[in-house]
This record gives sequence, structure tokens and C-alpha cells, in this order.
Amino acid sequence: MSLLIEHGGTLATLQDGGRHGVRHLGVTQGGAADWISHGLANALLGNPRQAAAIEITFGGLTLVAESDVCLALCGADLDATIDGEPLRPWRSFRLHKGQRLRFAQPRQGVRAYLAAPGGFEAPTMLGSCSSVLREGLGGLRGDGRPLAEGDRLNWPGVSPSPRELPAAQIPDFGSPAPLSVVLGAQIGDFTGQSLFDAFNSDWEVDARADRMGVRLLGPELRCTRRSMISEGVPLGALQVPADGQPIVLLNDRQTIGGYPRLGALTPLSVARLAQCLPGTRLRLTPVGLDIAQRQHRRWLGAT
Repeated sequence: MSLLIEHGGTLATLQDGGRHGVRHLGVTQGGAADWISHGLANALLGNPRQAAAIEITFGGLTLVAESDVCLALCGADLDATIDGEPLRPWRSFRLHKGQRLRFAQPRQGVRAYLAAPGGFEAPTMLGSCSSVLREGLGGLRGDGRPLAEGDRLNWPGVSPSPRELPAAQIPDFGSPAPLSVVLGAQIGDFTGQSLFDAFNSDWEVDARADRMGVRLLGPELRCTRRSMISEGVPLGALQVPADGQPIVLLNDRQTIGGYPRLGALTPLSVARLAQCLPGTRLRLTPVGLDIAQRQHRRWLGAT
């Protein structure tokens, strides 16, 4: 049971729930950038939420089935087709031996997730098979590299019957993207005007965005703190370098940082930002930690 990579595309990597409890070793977490879509793809097949799937960024990937299988596709609409016939996301589907599954380019969103029964098989390193190219960890060969032409992917599970997600569970990537921010320890070091601008202005997603972080373009934010000791940075950390343009740190971020932070995006907002194309306009909204935790638990309970 296998899939053959005929064309690797822009960036296609194996991602699971990520590496946790290893940042003291200088190792970042990796894992699916849009953990919501990743989890929903696995749920369609009855897999564990954290099972390894393919994260397909911007498209260009082509796969050939070497056996019959039921796969699941969630996340961005990358104009997927099976032998030229359109395939919409948010469903599981049959792929028969010899058929080609192609991903062209984004129609809505950035990252699609392709799951297989039981999860794709790959060696685990520090508890995860997630690819992190910068650290040379994870992936099909354990060296962090993206999937490439000639690679074969296997899975251990049995194919279930195809099904679709209920409409209520499907995120809307075409709607405005308000991002919730839990305020951080350095919030009091920013000027009053900067705090007003941060939460009352539109921000634009810059083209300088990858799995390490996303730069936001907008009003210049000023911090009165002249220096600070580097400290651990969480997923979604909203740091502000000297140019005053915030950077949201994502899954492949460094483990420590020395820039002041407005706070950190909630996990739900991190997943939403991971699907924002360059040029997308968004707003930042402060939220209390208790509210953010309740929203997170509510989403987990709904799925």
C-alpha cells in the first residue's frame, strides 16, 4: 500500500502533532501549522488526531496511487484534481491504483492536509516524525527534507468508507481573520499610541512568511525597553523587532528570542493565520487567558 510522489511541488512535508518537551534541548516543536485542518483530516479516517499527514503548501504536488486507498483532504483549496476531475477538500475519498492526485495552486487558503488510514509511516525522532528542515529532523528519511520525486509513502491502516465533514465544522478561510492575542509580560513597555494602533488598525500579511514566522505590515510599533534578556518563545509569540513591524512565530520558530512581545496568538488564531495568503488583511484582538482556554476546550470538545 503506497503513494508515489511524482512531483514534489512547492513544499510538501510530513507533519504530525509535533515535538513537545524538547525545547530545553534547543529543538523546536514542528508539527502541522494549521493543526485544526490536520486534525479534521485525520478524524475523517478515524485516525488519532496527531497522526502523520502531508502538509501541502501552495500546491504543485502530484501523487500516483500504487494501490486502492481512501484518503482524506482538509484545509486550503489548492485546486486538487483526480485524473483531471475536481476534488473539493473537507472529505475523504477513494483513490484507485494508477490514479493521479494533483494540487495546482491556492484558490483559498495556503496549506492543505492529506491523511491516510492510520497515518503515514515515517521514523520518529524525539517523539515525532514532523519535518523541520532547519534542524534536519523528521520527514520520510529523518533528515527534515520535504517530500521529493520518487518518494513512496506507506500507511498501516485499513481504508474506511468515504464521508464529508458537517458544514458546521468547516472553517471559512474566505471570511475576515480576527486574531486573538493573549497579552504578554512586555505589554507595558509599549507606548500608548502603539498599543492603540496594534489593536485598532488593519495589518497585512507580508510575503515574508514561512513555517518559522509571519511578518505583519502596518503602523510602526514602539517599545520603550532598550534591552532584554533572551527568553523562551511560545507558539504564536507576537514579537516586535526594531523596525516596529510584528512577527508572529510559528511551528518552526527558534526556541528563544530577545525581542519584546505584545503577547501570543491563541492556538485557534495560529491555525487561522497559517491559512492567510500574502496580502490578507487582518485585525488583532486582545483576549483574556481564561477566555482563550475556554474557546480552545470548546473547539476540542466539538470535534
